[in-house]
Amino acid sequence: MAIEDNRSHKDYLRRMTFAAFLKSGSLAGEEETYHSDGDHHNQNAFSSNSDSQRPSNASSGSSDSSSPIYPLSPWNQTYYPSNDNTTSFSSATQSPWNQTYSPYHKSPWIYQTRNSNFEDDPDNGLIGTVVRQEGHVYSLAASGDLLFTGSDSKNIRVWKDLKDFSGFKSTSGFVKAIVITGDNRVFTGHQDGKIRVWRGSKKNPERYSRVGSLPTLKEFLTKSVNPRNYVEVRRRKNVLKIRHFDAVSCLSLNEDLGLLYSGSWDKTLKVWRLSDSKCLESIEAHDDAVNTVVSGFDDLVFTGSADGTLKVWKREQQGKEMKHVLVQVLMKQENAVTALAVNLTDAVVYCGSSDGTVNFWERQKYLTHKGTIHGHRMAVLCLATAGSLLLSGGADKNICVWKRNGDGSHTCLSVLMDHEGPVKCLTAVEEAEEDNNDGDDGGEKGDQRWIVYSGSLDNSVKVWRVTDYAS
Repeated sequence: MAIEDNRSHKDYLRRMTFAAFLKSGSLAGEEETYHSDGDHHNQNAFSSNSDSQRPSNASSGSSDSSSPIYPLSPWNQTYYPSNDNTTSFSSATQSPWNQTYSPYHKSPWIYQTRNSNFEDDPDNGLIGTVVRQEGHVYSLAASGDLLFTGSDSKNIRVWKDLKDFSGFKSTSGFVKAIVITGDNRVFTGHQDGKIRVWRGSKKNPERYSRVGSLPTLKEFLTKSVNPRNYVEVRRRKNVLKIRHFDAVSCLSLNEDLGLLYSGSWDKTLKVWRLSDSKCLESIEAHDDAVNTVVSGFDDLVFTGSADGTLKVWKREQQGKEMKHVLVQVLMKQENAVTALAVNLTDAVVYCGSSDGTVNFWERQKYLTHKGTIHGHRMAVLCLATAGSLLLSGGADKNICVWKRNGDGSHTCLSVLMDHEGPVKCLTAVEEAEEDNNDGDDGGEKGDQRWIVYSGSLDNSVKVWRVTDYAS
C-alpha cells in the first residue's frame, strides 16, 4: 500500500508545473510525518516484544479511582505522571547515533564509542569488554574483584580482571537476577520460578557448588501437607504460597535485617530469612508482573510492576510477628515500571519506566516526588547508583551518567555508547584506593572514581570507568 501511495504521489508531481511544484510544500510535510510515525511504531514494537520485562496484562481501566487507597498510611500522595519536565536531556541530541529503527539493526553508528564531553579524558570511558557466546546477559553482580554474570544459557560465569575465572550451571531456567551475601553465598533467580543458592569453596576459590534452593526441601514438604498453604493460580492450578510459580525477575538483599526479597512474574513479593532460608511472607503485591524490587532506607522496600505502579512496603509489628505492610503508592501510570534504584546516603529512590523516563522521590517528612529525568529514547531497563551518580541503561543501547547536584537537580555528565544491543543490567563498585592515586585527596566524595559493569542483549559485558567530578 505504501508503494502504491508513493507511485500516485509521483504521478501527481509529474502533472504539476515546475512553478507549482516550487510553491508546493506537501512533499516535505509528508516525508516528515512518515519518519515521525515510523519512529513511534518502532519504539512500540520493541517495548511489546522485549523479553527484558513482562508486558502488562492489566487493563488501564481496572483500577477504581473512586475507592480509597490503602488507608493504613498518611503517605497517600500518589504521583500521576504528566508532561512536566524538571530535568530534561536527550541522549539523541548529543549523539551522532541518531537511529530511528530497531536497536538490533546493524549500523556503522554502533562503533561510535566516545562521548564528546570526555573524549580525551583517561579517567572516564571504556576499559574493556568480556564476551562469551552463550546468550543475552540478563543479570550481573560484583563482589570484591569478582564479577558474576547470568545469561539465557542457564550459566553463571565468574570473571576476574576481565578474564574467565570460574563458572557454574543450573539445570534449567534463564538467570534473571543475582545477589551476593557477605558470607560468600550467591542467590540466583531463574525463569523457571526457582531461587538457587551457591557457595564458593574456601580451599578452591574457583569452585562453586549448589548448596540449596528456596524454598528448602524440608519446608516444601512440611507446608505441602496443609491445604491452607496453597493458593489457586491460572488454569485452576493450586500451588504452595511459599514457592514462585512464574519467573523470578528480581532479587534484593537487606543484610542488616538478614532478609532476602524476591519479586516474580506471578505478581508476588516473597520475604526470605537468610539464616535458615525460611519463607517468612508471601505478599500479593501487584496486579501484574513484579519487574523490580529494591531494599531501601528506613527499612523500606520498593516494588515496581508491569501494572504501572511503584509501591512502598515497611516492616512493622503485627501481633507477635513482623509483617511488611503497604504504606504508600508512589506512582500510578499506564507505562510499566521497569527498574528501581536507591541512593541510601541522600534517601532518594529512582524509578525507570518503559516510556524512557526516570522519576525520583526524596525523603522529607514523607517521600515526595521531586522530578522527572529524560535521557532515553526507549525503555529504561536498568538503574544503579554510585555515590552521587545515577546510571541508567536503556533499550536504545545507551548508558546515561547523571550527577545529583546539591539542590536536588540532575546533570548528565556523559552518555556511554558502545553496546550493540539493549543494556539490560548495571552495577558499580568504587575503584580501589591504590588504583585511584591521581590526587592527594582521592578519597574525597567530589572526586570518587567508579568501575561500572554493564550487561547487554548483545551477549557482552562492558567495563567502564566513571569519575564523580565536583561541580
